[in-house]
Amino acid sequence: MSQLHGVTSGFAPIADVAQSGSVTGTGISGASGFLDSLKSAIGKVNDVEMEAGRAVDALMTGETQDIHRTMVALQQADVSFQLMMQIRNKLVAAYEEIQRMQV
Repeated sequence: MSQLHGVTSGFAPIADVAQSGSVTGTGISGASGFLDSLKSAIGKVNDVEMEAGRAVDALMTGETQDIHRTMVALQQADVSFQLMMQIRNKLVAAYEEIQRMQV
């Protein structure tokens, strides 16, 4: 199976995230690794959004006539933003589920 590049390039596979930290008696040392991965992924989504904005600006000012690349950049930005929102929704749902657990 081939891997997708571009939209999902900011997200590390689960095995990589799991290997980056270990559970200790006092807490989880991999939490900062997860936070760094999340920040990196959000930064990449922002970069894709900015690139799409630059492509639209270039098309509107007449710097380029390549509408195909502009539309591809817009679709990449849209898909990456939707993916980020779905990940956020899953994280919020997991947090709410943890909050409902009885100790």
